[in-house]
Amino acid sequence: MPKTAEAIVGENGQIHLLESLPLRARQRVLVTALEEESFPNAESNDSAETRAGETALLSESALAEDWNRKEEDEAWSHLQPDVAEWLRAGKQM
Repeated sequence: MPKTAEAIVGENGQIHLLESLPLRARQRVLVTALEEESFPNAESNDSAETRAGETALLSESALAEDWNRKEEDEAWSHLQPDVAEWLRAGKQM
């Protein structure tokens, strides 16, 4: 199965993987060059988990506008029987 790993291009043009990826000698790989502004700061010690967490925090308020609506609660209420009962009773959560 194909695997994807993040990498950066060093000063000498060599590709450096940012995480371990088991590769064999002479194994074929595909390389996709991203737009320059998409490259992480090579001097940064931020991990992928840290960047993902920052993205989640930055998008929270925008997503909350959709997620925190009565219609959204009703749409998902069948997965939470206790919440469905509260909504039918017209109570606030």
